[in-house]
Amino acid sequence: QVQLVESGGGLVQAGGSLRVSCLASGLPFSLYDMAWFRQAPGKERQFVAAIIRSGGNTHYSDSVKGRFTISRDNAKNTVYLQMNSLKPEDTAVYYCAGSLGVALFTNRLSYNYWGQGTQVTVSS
Repeated sequence: QVQLVESGGGLVQAGGSLRVSCLASGLPFSLYDMAWFRQAPGKERQFVAAIIRSGGNTHYSDSVKGRFTISRDNAKNTVYLQMNSLKPEDTAVYYCAGSLGVALFTNRLSYNYWGQGTQVTVSS
């Protein structure tokens, strides 16, 4: 069965860094486009970053561009999100998502598989 498992979340002070990971199983990982979304309490799930199957093309939301970096290691079936210069408004549950073909990478409905999420809390 397909499973995406996020890890690496935690509590960090503003200005600090954190890396979250997503380990995929039960799917041909190298064929999947992968993405990170996040959801804060009372808000909609928002696009954060995406990376195509080869890792050669990435996309970021304007709010994280220049601070976050998405990457993947197809040999390890893992996608990462390196978060630097964290702000309190980055506080959210971060979700990993995957799709065999993304029509609109910023749309959560483009993705077929989701992880359970990992909590990232940034204190001021």
